[in-house]
Amino acid sequence: MKLIYKEDNSQFWEDIYLEDDAGWDLGGPTPIFESMAHSMSPGELCIIGCGKGYDAILFAQKGFAVTAIDFAPSAVNALEKLAKEHDVNIQIIQSDIFSLTSEYINIFDYVIEQTFFCAINPGRRKEYESIVKHMLKIGGKLIGLWFPLDKAEEDGGPPWGTTIDEVKSIFKLGWKIELEEFPELSIGPRKGREKLIIFRKQL
Repeated sequence: MKLIYKEDNSQFWEDIYLEDDAGWDLGGPTPIFESMAHSMSPGELCIIGCGKGYDAILFAQKGFAVTAIDFAPSAVNALEKLAKEHDVNIQIIQSDIFSLTSEYINIFDYVIEQTFFCAINPGRRKEYESIVKHMLKIGGKLIGLWFPLDKAEEDGGPPWGTTIDEVKSIFKLGWKIELEEFPELSIGPRKGREKLIIFRKQL
């Protein structure tokens, strides 16, 4: 029997937005991604768990073909409004990524990960790896800010804690690390608690 976790329910996330308790919401684009966008070659880019979509807007303005996915209606509605305000074209999908259809296989040059890996139950992390691998083209990059590194999994979540060793063990077969660093541009509350690791899909 397949386990069902509270994080698998869209209403769980919708309630957080309705209570204005989305602690992951920076109110604007992520400084690290804002800096990286200048040197990245535009391509097909997917942001999973996009939230209100500030990063989706950022990449769309830089010429990327952006697909933004979120589970919560409030997040999707906020991004649709923001996209209209900024006059950018973004494919916005309200869905659980675990339910994506085959049309999203091998089409993305980039997948952006930030506070999504820590939002799903740890029991689904290997499933997450498989889905992201299928989404990316060969040579495509998973650009992740892996967080929180200072919290034990047994402390509960979300956010669920992780370690660099765990992340590397999950994204091992068929992946190659292209960059790994603690970013100088991490926001204050996350400095030293998140690490930028870019994985390139090998096969």
